[in-house]
Amino acid sequence: IPQDPANQKCGRKKTVSFSSMPSEKKISSASDCISFMQAGCELKKVRPNSRIYNRFFTLDPDLQALRWEPSKKDLDKAKLDISAIKEIRLGKNTETFRNNGLADQISEDCALSVIHGENYESLDLVAHSADVANIWVSGLRYLVSRSKQALDLIEGSHNTPRFAWLKAVFEAADVDGNGIMLEDTSVELIKKLNPTLKEAKIRLKFKEIQKSKEKLTTRVTKEEFCEAFCELCTRPEVYFLLVQISKNKEYLDANDLMLFLEVEQGVTHITEEMCLDIIRRYELSQEGRVKGFLAIDGFTQYLLSPECDIFDPEHKKVVQDMSQPLSHYYINASHNTYLIEDQLRGPADLNGYVRALKMNCRSVELDVCDGPGDEPVVCSRSNVAAAPLAFRSVIEVIDKLAFFASEYPLILCLGNHCSLPQQKVMVQHMRRVFGSKLYTEAPLPSDAYLPSPEKLKMKIIVKGKKLPCDRDILEGEVTDEDEEAEISRRLSEDFSREPKLIWLCRELSDLVSLCKSVQYKDFETSMKSQNYWEICSFSEAEANRFANEYPEDFVNYNKKFLSRVYPSAMRIDSSNMNPQDFWNCGCQIVAMNYQTPGPMMDLHTGWFLQNGGCGYVLRPSVMREEVSYFSANTKGIVPGVSPQVLHVKIISGQNFPKPKGACAKGDVIDPYVCIEIHGIPADCAEQRTKTVQQNSDNPIFDESFEFQINLPELAMIRFVVLDDDSIGDEFIGQYTLPLECLQPGYRHVPLRSFVGDVMEHVTLFVHVASTSRGGGGGRAPRRSLSGRIGKKAREYTMLRSTGLRTIDDVFKLAVQPLREATDLRENVQNAVVSVKELCGLPPIASLKQCILTLSARLVGADGLPSAALCMRDAFPHLEPLGAVPDVQKKVLAAYDLV
Repeated sequence: IPQDPANQKCGRKKTVSFSSMPSEKKISSASDCISFMQAGCELKKVRPNSRIYNRFFTLDPDLQALRWEPSKKDLDKAKLDISAIKEIRLGKNTETFRNNGLADQISEDCALSVIHGENYESLDLVAHSADVANIWVSGLRYLVSRSKQALDLIEGSHNTPRFAWLKAVFEAADVDGNGIMLEDTSVELIKKLNPTLKEAKIRLKFKEIQKSKEKLTTRVTKEEFCEAFCELCTRPEVYFLLVQISKNKEYLDANDLMLFLEVEQGVTHITEEMCLDIIRRYELSQEGRVKGFLAIDGFTQYLLSPECDIFDPEHKKVVQDMSQPLSHYYINASHNTYLIEDQLRGPADLNGYVRALKMNCRSVELDVCDGPGDEPVVCSRSNVAAAPLAFRSVIEVIDKLAFFASEYPLILCLGNHCSLPQQKVMVQHMRRVFGSKLYTEAPLPSDAYLPSPEKLKMKIIVKGKKLPCDRDILEGEVTDEDEEAEISRRLSEDFSREPKLIWLCRELSDLVSLCKSVQYKDFETSMKSQNYWEICSFSEAEANRFANEYPEDFVNYNKKFLSRVYPSAMRIDSSNMNPQDFWNCGCQIVAMNYQTPGPMMDLHTGWFLQNGGCGYVLRPSVMREEVSYFSANTKGIVPGVSPQVLHVKIISGQNFPKPKGACAKGDVIDPYVCIEIHGIPADCAEQRTKTVQQNSDNPIFDESFEFQINLPELAMIRFVVLDDDSIGDEFIGQYTLPLECLQPGYRHVPLRSFVGDVMEHVTLFVHVASTSRGGGGGRAPRRSLSGRIGKKAREYTMLRSTGLRTIDDVFKLAVQPLREATDLRENVQNAVVSVKELCGLPPIASLKQCILTLSARLVGADGLPSAALCMRDAFPHLEPLGAVPDVQKKVLAAYDLV
């Protein structure tokens, strides 16, 4: 039985978050926020002197002031007029929070600040949960932006476009026109509008509504239908986002959507027409589609669509340079491809090849032995009792599917254990079935590297032993396949015995051209005498030793030669090794047991999702360039690579299924999320959210995490959802993808089951931002988000002495320009950080967000601008128009510095 990844935890600390909402009623409108604030709740008030006080905050019934108690001030002074509020900020984005000694103990997602008065003073607060903070921020922003209409707000809450649409839906289904319908009909109607809802949950909601109104009948009115739909189908976290980006309206127009896509989602070249097209495709109401606005239900549909998937759609096609030597790519590889179970009990099965080739595998294995009737067979040499497969049938399946998922070359790793006559039969079958697809051209000694995947498109390459080309013989002895020899040595007591020899016929030898199997001696010998078309296979243990003891040599070796790593012979359960350990050293062909699901196979599958899933991934430039120096065991920054800080906020989950096999807790689950970073050892990390009690439909996590990534091109992120259980946490779902494929902004993560299947409607809602300054693996640079990577001394590029004076003297000239470049970059970054702080924005904010905030501040109460944009020294400067408050002067000075 495959081991559940939930049981492979790295000392995860158990923490529990109890019901995050103080009220059972979900927030689905501005009036809900205002009702909550009028009822009041306890918030922590943070003072600049690092003291924190518990205070009970309420909103006046007339919506004109915010009050708190107890207070030493008079009741009239312990208040803040709504009209005096300038901004409401979510997060620790004021001087008070930044300078507070206890700030590290305060959650970013629970902090909020109310900026008021002409001098932009701050009232800094901490809620006991992120969603309570969101209610206050959304409600206050709504009041500030609509102060004149605030008194009419609650009365008019049922006249929104959303209610108009729901009433129209109800009336269309109300065939009798009586304004009421059967509960069964209402349940079906809501299920049709939102297929993810469970019928029992909808019925329970109608019963709650009817009980609150002390009704005896089960017939549903139009108002009850609208109320039930809004409470069941409004995701509070999406509502808060909608209010934030719509400038406190309850819908988005094309301009709001354009700013959201540009500033938050990192979409470039967006136009108003493109935004109107999105609105037409996702808005549910006819009125919204005609007038060009997106209400909460259409916005939710859009966020759940493939357009807002976390995986960058650019990587769903081949985007990397495919014209480099074959040795410069990671190659999707399978081990014991013919198995569909473990190697001791598993039968050989053609479906092993079908599955691997449909999953973009570009290196498959065939262990071929003598079969009955002079027909060779593919069989498991570990399980002699298992029925073998006819070799002819296997290669026919391979021929049919070889280029089903990818047009790039397929490598056949041939384990030849046949007699000479049956070897000749193998050759006849391969030539007949594969025909011109077989690549048999002799390599040119004048070349230094293997051909490229582009040049080898639609070709099948045979990896195997080869007779000496300089001897005119029809057959001869060669050493046994490396993997078999290693297994034999391990099973034997004599580890030092000579390798076993086997006979090989010239015809089979001639099918091998670019992947001639040779035995590895040492790196020095290989670099001097190995030909570029020769390939060495390494056992897992051997490759691990080289990765730890000679990491630089291993990387340099792999720049020119292909290396294949296969699992330890001790893995009789067909468990998988961690492929990342060997990718970090540049090993191209890391053979995986496709039949065994679990975390290691998740990493492998996730890694090869990139580059169009073609089975080839270009390695980082530090692993390809002749003069580069790289060790996977490096601590900290990799020379020549810009590190990045990855910010991930886990917002919520949707429709989590009960873990398979779980029965102790009935239908109840207590989910939490783990975020794993896999890459070079310096980048590996794992963090987790709190547990949300008894919520599988829409658990709200609202927790932010930060990871420093030194080599982004080799990093992957894995989201894992688990059920918190005292006996043993159980696996719910996971999704793994390369960091290079992450889309910034608000995204949904489509979770996969333990065996890797996509689970319908099961998602995580997250926000992603990073300080990425460039793309790797042949892709164009992408949008970068500025941020401070720790307050530390500047690290200048150092030049290593080669010992050759002429060369060293030339490169010495570069030291000062490199130092000046570093100073320039750091000064710009520090200046940008100052602007963000003065604008009250978090470090992950973009410059566009800074400019938007700044422009809003530079408009006076009379609607006139307080500054003008003018060009000076070829830069756009902001010149004050008349007197401006001191706080604005600081922001303008910081902008000028940038």
